[in-house]
Amino acid sequence: MFLDAPLAIVDLETTGAHPVHDRVTEIAVIEVDGGEVALEWSTLVNPETAIPSAIQALTGITNDMVADAPTFGRLAAELHERLAGRVLVAHNARFDYGFLRHEFARAGLAYRAKTLCTVKLSRRLYPEHPRHNLDSVIARHGLDCRARHRALGDANAVWQFLRHAAEERGSEMLAVAARQVAKQPSLPAHLDPAMVEAIPEAPGVYLLYGEKDTPLYVGKSIDMHARVLSHFADDLRSPREMQLAREVRRVDWQRTAGELGALLREAALVKELLPVFNRQLRRPAELCGFAFDATKLRLVRDFDAEGIAHVYGLFRTKRAAFAALRGLADEHGLCLQALGFETARKGACFRHQIARCAGLCAGRESVHAHHARLATALAGLKNAAWPWRGPVGVVEKDVSREATEVHVVHQWCYVGTARSEDEVSALVEAARRPRFDLDQYRVLLRHLRSKRARVVELPCTAS
Repeated sequence: MFLDAPLAIVDLETTGAHPVHDRVTEIAVIEVDGGEVALEWSTLVNPETAIPSAIQALTGITNDMVADAPTFGRLAAELHERLAGRVLVAHNARFDYGFLRHEFARAGLAYRAKTLCTVKLSRRLYPEHPRHNLDSVIARHGLDCRARHRALGDANAVWQFLRHAAEERGSEMLAVAARQVAKQPSLPAHLDPAMVEAIPEAPGVYLLYGEKDTPLYVGKSIDMHARVLSHFADDLRSPREMQLAREVRRVDWQRTAGELGALLREAALVKELLPVFNRQLRRPAELCGFAFDATKLRLVRDFDAEGIAHVYGLFRTKRAAFAALRGLADEHGLCLQALGFETARKGACFRHQIARCAGLCAGRESVHAHHARLATALAGLKNAAWPWRGPVGVVEKDVSREATEVHVVHQWCYVGTARSEDEVSALVEAARRPRFDLDQYRVLLRHLRSKRARVVELPCTAS
């Protein structure tokens, strides 16, 4: 039943594990029609980059072996036609499918196929076994693999596994398991499948709209296509997700160079469109924090982007700020009454009576000792000062498209994303009036503190 479908059993050898940065070194395809092998095809591929020594040792494929082999670009049209209309079967199909998608994209071809992962199929059919990598499957079922870690040898092992499973578990059980493993989310009847099909497997933001183009949800992902499909999975986890799936009428998307651009764009779009189902990011922020001048602690709300470096903590609400302060007071034995955040009373405060205040209010310690602990407690809430003289560009590259984006940032404020020098100049001018956003600040802080951040200082025209 399952084996009657046109299949393409595929295995790739590559220079590494990342489909964006690494390249294919060998391809094998076994075409199966009506349960019988129609064709076996394999070729070495020139990856146009050096093969790491560890990969050469694993596969036996050396730089010399691929030097005169065709590049993927030369093979792309033939391979695209060979795979057309076939279910792609592979052991860890996500790996092989991801590489094929990126390699075809570099060659200017769109490739999308139904996939069946035999790792998942093995888990479904043989749940009593703990391991399902190809070595384990070969050993468990006594399969004949004469060239392990070579594309055709591994593809043949996968084909043997399918036939063995059909004989041992029965063709009907194999077909049922294959359908369960390869099950695709069913789209709502009112949503055009072509609209979802057009969404790329790439980083970006997607927008779900309802009746009369009402914004319902803005999301982000490094794989927008898979993430959008997940909204329509049969095992939706909550009534809210099911309601969203029922109400969607249109899907739009905006591609970004990478994850940072998607995160920043999501936060901006949520506040711009106020979609119904984005509750957290759309919440208006009162943006408050604490100021301490060595004698007095006070709650402050009126400060701009430059002022955050002089404020301890950034909170969306006064309630959240007070909750954080109470936590610090409990941890460090602080007196909230002496700090003016609890109603004053004669003598010891209530918190001192329950052993949460060290006793400034009861004369058991000096103001200096108390405020020294307060300063220590607040140090963990200190906001980062802007470390550059003016605006900077955070560079993000999309290797698959050979495109570059520059996210212009000033005083922790995201100004916008540029794709040309003229756009950068316009955004630098806009950076004179930075608009602070708490969600974008947190995204930028995390990214700019990471080792992968690439930052360039821009002409300092902003004040």
